[in-house]
Amino acid sequence: MNNSNQGRAHGKHDWAFVHRHGSSTRIGRAIGEALLDEGADVCFADLNAEKLVEVEAANQERASTNGGKVTTSIVDVTERDQVQAMIAHAVEQFGKLDVKFNNAGVNKPMNFLDVTEDNWNFIMKINGLGVLIGIQEAAKQMIAQGTGGKIINTASIASRQGFDNVAPYCASKFAVVSLTQSAARDLASHNITVTGFAPGVVHTELWETLDKDLMEIGASERPGQAMEEFSQGILRGRVATPADITGTTTYLASPASDYMTGQIVMIDGGMTLV
Repeated sequence: MNNSNQGRAHGKHDWAFVHRHGSSTRIGRAIGEALLDEGADVCFADLNAEKLVEVEAANQERASTNGGKVTTSIVDVTERDQVQAMIAHAVEQFGKLDVKFNNAGVNKPMNFLDVTEDNWNFIMKINGLGVLIGIQEAAKQMIAQGTGGKIINTASIASRQGFDNVAPYCASKFAVVSLTQSAARDLASHNITVTGFAPGVVHTELWETLDKDLMEIGASERPGQAMEEFSQGILRGRVATPADITGTTTYLASPASDYMTGQIVMIDGGMTLV
């Protein structure tokens, strides 16, 4: 880690944060902003250029106040050259890459017997291949630096159990768990840890879109029904907010988690006990 210029609680780190649709939206933005609060340098990456401009402008004061820097990069996580360019940009801005989040994720519900090859390929390409490419390219940079690093992947409660009308999404998140474990084994000798976190029901744009999609395929009848039904099993008694996620993500990115690798941390309020 780059400790030559100390930041706040966890020291000064250089972070690259990647999300196909979301480092400029709720969970992704919250993760990045929590890291900025710790004095980190953060690169927000997304496909939505307009949102990235907004996020960078909104976080300039937060970054300077806490001793860090903020930048952005437009990226499609399924395109290796774009991921390479994003990492190169982060390194150019910050000097090195210490932590990489692979947070890309999409979903498009279909009832199990209606799932098409197009639906499967769309979801698996972003949620699965995107994570593989992200891990590989971050690891190559960290190995070249010779200073180790941390790679953190976003899984889901759907990585622990299958649901009937989001089967490809569940499969893609099971894949994230497998990729995390495989990469942890392969990269340990380079002092690179690979971990992940698995949110449950989080009140975000993804769930708002999911709610509409489930009504369209007849899996629910009214707005909000899907979230209500999924939320019944939450032991904490409420859906999560992005702020409920960031304590864990900051921990995984910090030296406090240095002895952890190959693990997925559930942040689901007690929905899935494993």
